[in-house]
Amino acid sequence: MEIIIQGTMIGVTVIICILAGEPKAACVILGVCVTGVFLTSVIFRWRRERQITELTMYLTRLQDELSLPELSKCAGGRLGILESEIYKLVVLFSEQRSIAHREKGQLAEMLSDISHQIKTPLASITIMTDLLKSPGLSEKKREEFTDKIDSQVNRITWLIRNLLTLSQLDADVLRLKKEEISLQELIKRSCQPFEILCELKGVELSRHIGEELWITCDKRWTTEAISNIVKNCIEHTKTGGKVEIIANQNNFATNIIIRDDGEGIEKKHLPHIFERFYKGGNRSEDSVGIGLSMSRQIFLKQNGTISVKSQTGEGTEFCIKLYSEVTV
Repeated sequence: MEIIIQGTMIGVTVIICILAGEPKAACVILGVCVTGVFLTSVIFRWRRERQITELTMYLTRLQDELSLPELSKCAGGRLGILESEIYKLVVLFSEQRSIAHREKGQLAEMLSDISHQIKTPLASITIMTDLLKSPGLSEKKREEFTDKIDSQVNRITWLIRNLLTLSQLDADVLRLKKEEISLQELIKRSCQPFEILCELKGVELSRHIGEELWITCDKRWTTEAISNIVKNCIEHTKTGGKVEIIANQNNFATNIIIRDDGEGIEKKHLPHIFERFYKGGNRSEDSVGIGLSMSRQIFLKQNGTISVKSQTGEGTEFCIKLYSEVTV
């Protein structure tokens, strides 16, 4: 564009000189100007090639170096703007690659955990099935092995069902319903499966929920989520201990507190207990590590939250908040 403007100005100058009767001057001016345009063109081309070379070197550094060049070292002008935009894209791609790499590692770890959790009961089932084939096996042992096989099958079924639920929650394909239910009835349903366990273990399970309290949520999945919390508290409470459930409401949320006076959770493990397959703290042998994670997902999907506080040797308290405007 600059060369075109300069050429136009030269042409106008030469025409003026010719019209003024100065042909020699016109020739001199034309020669000088052509030389100037030529030199300008050479300099312009050299500058453009240098910028392309610098940009190529910049891209090479971005590709080869483990750390990104400092943004402050980018060139000025249009080239600087281009380098800045390239820098932003590379940073974005680098972050996405790191996230993908981390998720890949988590997926591999999760598949390994799933494989282990299913492989162990399957091995037990295989052994006991072979023992059942023994002709000299007593009827008492046969019944014992049959019960154990049934227990292991139920364990595998439970694991697969919960993993499917988690995958549906992750993929956002699990549709929760809006149903109105008495909070007292909801907590009763959540505790019912553990009444015999509490009796056998000698743990007191008490509920303090007013009859006038009602909540809008998905009955089935909210019951499942609360049950997982109650089960966790019972498992970590010693004989003679107590698990207590308290609920209240205000204009903003329904608050459900589930606390025990058990062994508690070490401070370093608290931030991780809602992570899937987390292996830390005093987790029971039968625990898979997905119950608390699934509960958290269910509460979050219903515009709720769950938090925990604990003191080693003094117990643990879970606080569930389900806000009034439930979005499911």
